[in-house]
Amino acid sequence: MYLPPQFAEPRIEELHRIVRENALGMVVTLTATGLEAHHLPLLLEADQGPHGALVGHVARANPLWQEIREGDPVLVVFRGAQGYISPNWYPGKQETHRRVPTWNYEVVHAHGTVHVHDDERFVRGLLARLTRAHEADQPTPWKMGDAPADYLAEQLRHIVGLEIRISRLEGKRKLNQHHTAQDREGAIRGLQAQGNTALAQAMAQTMAPATPA
Repeated sequence: MYLPPQFAEPRIEELHRIVRENALGMVVTLTATGLEAHHLPLLLEADQGPHGALVGHVARANPLWQEIREGDPVLVVFRGAQGYISPNWYPGKQETHRRVPTWNYEVVHAHGTVHVHDDERFVRGLLARLTRAHEADQPTPWKMGDAPADYLAEQLRHIVGLEIRISRLEGKRKLNQHHTAQDREGAIRGLQAQGNTALAQAMAQTMAPATPA
């Protein structure tokens, strides 16, 4: 990934935040037939190893789990807040007209190795953790015990677990850091007017003064 220093995000807690808030990862693998990309909801287990681990599952009918070999390298891409930035939002454009459009975004690349878990115990535990994570904000969270035991057992037989042990994390937050404060504030107002509050908030965070140690 092209990573100019002003856009690099080295803080692991910030990289983990982007992964948690944008759980649909793009898993890129190299198979005998070439590069493949799979889009999977993944759960971050931050306490597994120095960088954490990602766990998820695929349908048994999905050839991914049979095409990969134990310990194969993989790349998982998580995309956070993103959006178009119009030069009309920059006050400096009105003064010199030396401004151009751009696209701001947050992205995390997780490099690691993939491991298949074709066993019911792993999958059942994984689904319980996924359910707790994604049902947490529901008024009445669904839980696995809500489903009939025989039905749940049948569904579990149709999926295979995956674990990705992260060896390296790369983060990029391209949020107009190289522009003047005036232009950045103008872009934030433009995004807010269009309803892209996530990107506006991300840009505002980069302008906040650092907290004293």
